[in-house]
Amino acid sequence: MKYITILGDGMSDWKIPELGNKTCLEAANTPVLDKIAPLSEIGLCKTVPDGFKPGSDVANMSVLGFAPDKYYTGRSPIEAVAMGIDLNETDVTLRCNLVTLSDDRDYEQKTMLDYSAGEITTAEATELMAYLKEHLKVDGYEFYTGIQYRHCLVVKDGAVGHTLTPPHDISDKKITHSLPRGKNAELYTKLMKDSYKLLSAHPVNLKRVSEGKKPANSIWLWGEGTKPKLDDFEKMHGLKGGIISAVDLIRGIGMLAHMKIITVEGSTGNYDTNFKGKARAAVNELLGGLDFVYIHLEAPDECGHHGDYAHKVYSIEKISNDVIATVIDELTAANEDFAILVCPDHPTPVAIKTHISDPIPYLLYTNVKSLNNGASRYTEQQAESTKTYIPKGHNLIERLFSIK
Repeated sequence: MKYITILGDGMSDWKIPELGNKTCLEAANTPVLDKIAPLSEIGLCKTVPDGFKPGSDVANMSVLGFAPDKYYTGRSPIEAVAMGIDLNETDVTLRCNLVTLSDDRDYEQKTMLDYSAGEITTAEATELMAYLKEHLKVDGYEFYTGIQYRHCLVVKDGAVGHTLTPPHDISDKKITHSLPRGKNAELYTKLMKDSYKLLSAHPVNLKRVSEGKKPANSIWLWGEGTKPKLDDFEKMHGLKGGIISAVDLIRGIGMLAHMKIITVEGSTGNYDTNFKGKARAAVNELLGGLDFVYIHLEAPDECGHHGDYAHKVYSIEKISNDVIATVIDELTAANEDFAILVCPDHPTPVAIKTHISDPIPYLLYTNVKSLNNGASRYTEQQAESTKTYIPKGHNLIERLFSIK
């Protein structure tokens, strides 16, 4: 039996007036999902435990079978691992976003216009981060360049326990009450303020503004943590697993769990990603010896953060009709028995442009038998109607692996 998780990050939502008071899942044209839904177990699962913020770090750890209350030490160190940063036990890491802030005179009065700086390119971001490394120096503090807007700051012998707000939680809001608080808050805030002075006049940003694009005019620090440790995935489940994702966070979880990291050309982490290529890569790995592949698709979440319901619907349609369809067709053609879990990690409602902790709808399908538990379509409402509920997210993968 081959096992696949197809995770549409942030895929579930609230009802949207512009879609006829439907959710994106309800509005999407998903003939493949519609075909397998009556043969599937569909229900709700709580992927974000009480007391945890509804981040993709916590939620994806849950879906991959790692209980956050046992394993979670922060978001940024997971990304740091994927970036190849060698961390000491006393290092503290922070996610360093390149963001777009408004041009209000006082930094504290600025508004978070875009947590991703208009989806800045990696090439542009690399130039900006190099400039910051040269001109924003503090002993024991080191910047590392990542992908697009996602970067990292490592603090030697640092402290944790700060209140740091994810920038996507304050889209279109003033940053006044969301600046760092805690032991190093004054220095963190100074770094952010100084970065604005440096970046606003940088040629990369002047060019972006001249082209009608949003400038990456400030850094934003959040997601602190210390070096994590996960158990070996294969030893936990007796299955060889792999990860496909365009996002450092998810690859980092896979690396910590000693899973195979599978790269796919054209992976972008947005709705222009290579959907079908990810599916084909997963099938090739499954036919080549892996027992399980986790296909992470960031697109719905990015669209949710931008309030873009149209492209969120589009992304869900691509997940159904390119990813799920390809996996089913190619494994069927190879005469393989398989089981698929389809789910988001958390909801990212378009209306509020950020994550929430509500339970997520999941679908379990296998080609060997019917698992129907009363649902006829994969939607939030149908999942709730079955009364099937998994209260601990890390048990969801066990439900998948129990299918024989």
